[in-house]
Amino acid sequence: QVQFVESGGGLVQPGGSLKLSCAASGSMFRLYIIGWYRQPPGKQRELVAHITRSGSTNYADSVKGRFTIDRDNAKNTAYLQMNSLKPEDTAIYYCNRATDPGSWGRGTQVTVSS
Repeated sequence: QVQFVESGGGLVQPGGSLKLSCAASGSMFRLYIIGWYRQPPGKQRELVAHITRSGSTNYADSVKGRFTIDRDNAKNTAYLQMNSLKPEDTAIYYCNRATDPGSWGRGTQVTVSS
């Protein structure tokens, strides 16, 4: 079963940027539609962006124009570039298959605060 390991989170001021990485195990990564999810404190996990096998992308309205999802199939890695961060972006960020998610990794904490 594929395993995902997220990294790159941290504390950043409003308006700042972070780039998250998601490393996947196995040889099937290139076949998956990959999603970045987030779970704010006390709230449900939500899908914020996904990228298809061919590189087509889609974003939640709350992050559109600020976040960019990308993937490198040769490295089994997906990325989430986050710009113009807001306090409401504070959450634990996870990656997984965007359809039929498997087991979840530990995620990476993003905190946006002055």
